[in-house]
Amino acid sequence: MVEVLSEMSAVNQARGESRRKGADMDITEPGPAPVARWADLLSGRNGVRSLALAGGVALHAVNVYIATTILPSVVRDIGGLDYYAWNTTLFVVASILGSATSARLLGAAGPRGAYVAAAALFALGTLICAAAPSMPVLLGGRIVQGLGGGFLFALSYAMIRLVFAEGLWPRAMALVSGMWGVATLVGPAVGGVFAELDAWRWAFWSLLPVVALFAFLALAVLPRRSGDSNDRTATPTTQLVLLTAAVLAVSAGSVSNVLAWNFAGIVAALIAAGALIVVEAKARHRLLPRGAFRLGAPLGALYATMALLAVAVTSTEIFVPLFLQVLHAQTPLTAGYLAALMAAGWTLGSIASSGASEHGARRAVQAAPIIALIGMAALTGLVPRPSDGAWNVLAPIAVALAAVGFGVGLGWPHLLTRVLKVAPDDERDLASASITTVQLFATAIGAALAGMVANLGGLTDPGGVAGTSAAAFWLLAVFALAPFAALKTVATR
Repeated sequence: MVEVLSEMSAVNQARGESRRKGADMDITEPGPAPVARWADLLSGRNGVRSLALAGGVALHAVNVYIATTILPSVVRDIGGLDYYAWNTTLFVVASILGSATSARLLGAAGPRGAYVAAAALFALGTLICAAAPSMPVLLGGRIVQGLGGGFLFALSYAMIRLVFAEGLWPRAMALVSGMWGVATLVGPAVGGVFAELDAWRWAFWSLLPVVALFAFLALAVLPRRSGDSNDRTATPTTQLVLLTAAVLAVSAGSVSNVLAWNFAGIVAALIAAGALIVVEAKARHRLLPRGAFRLGAPLGALYATMALLAVAVTSTEIFVPLFLQVLHAQTPLTAGYLAALMAAGWTLGSIASSGASEHGARRAVQAAPIIALIGMAALTGLVPRPSDGAWNVLAPIAVALAAVGFGVGLGWPHLLTRVLKVAPDDERDLASASITTVQLFATAIGAALAGMVANLGGLTDPGGVAGTSAAAFWLLAVFALAPFAALKTVATR
């Protein structure tokens, strides 16, 4: 699923808050660390704090890949194939709301109380998912789980500056963001093993002891209050409601095979998006910086490029485990790891280009949609054709999956950096925080549209191998248009 690589956003947001409030306000260990070593971060009380904060992101990230891996088994057991993509859409929408309101939770409850409350909410959602007798109940659990996961995700970054000396912030950021790489290894393994044992519910049950452990660690080492306890960061509530309405409108339209209902869902989403733009233009508390909704503006072109590239990955990654199991005779474990190749490629691409010069960065951004488009075109030709799962068929599919992720990752760090450079001077912090919002929104709307295209393509009617093959073709062909469109937005950037 989504590879939420928002460490750059978190780093700059933390720095912005530090500039506003004073870097030493909330550091619980007085005095700067003269040498920022890994040993200072990972030993003693700091080591336990690191484990607690990294664990918050790890829970959110691992759960993403567990759910993606076990979903084919879930729908075989309790039904709800029509709502397949809703599992991702609702989880991500709830994560957006949790992430956007995490500052209020932190200010109201303090670091310790906020973390424990978020963990409890995540555990409640996980419990509902594990015991769900039907898809509607499971979706309800995913909403609660996503809200708690969004809190944990945002709080883990935000609390770095509250519990560590400033010299340790970069290493702490690297440690926390690195949990997404860990998730690509652990999530498919946990989900795949339990799915192959016909015990998908235990994939959720297995998370509960881990949640309890990290909550206990938070109680033991996180401060009860902080200097931010009286800070009430304003939340753009109206914009968040409209954003959620746009995603849910597409999702509601996606469950029907009747084209009129699909069209109605898209129209409703466009109306909500239009209202969001109008409200945002007049709002005192903004969700995105000025110029974010104008494609002709540098910031608008950058956000559009980010969204299009993220949609290409999300729409594909959600359904790949299902396509590989039905069309290519793969086990849940193998299908889960093959799907995770997109996330691995994204990470590899980001690492490979992160040290590029200004000229190299421009070339990386220009190459990103080209490589992603080539990968999507290859998947469109390979995945829909049923096979016996021999590796001479799977190997090209694996390369294509990795190529899509690699292409997106290649340009990603430079797109994020460019957002911070072109944002208005008085909205740099808002631009930093908005990076995660834009990517999560793209993930949610991409998942909703992917569900609509797959259902229209035949996933549920006629279903079976023939319907799944047709759905795979239409989904991959349609979403290959996303990196194709990004070629244009990159050119206007």
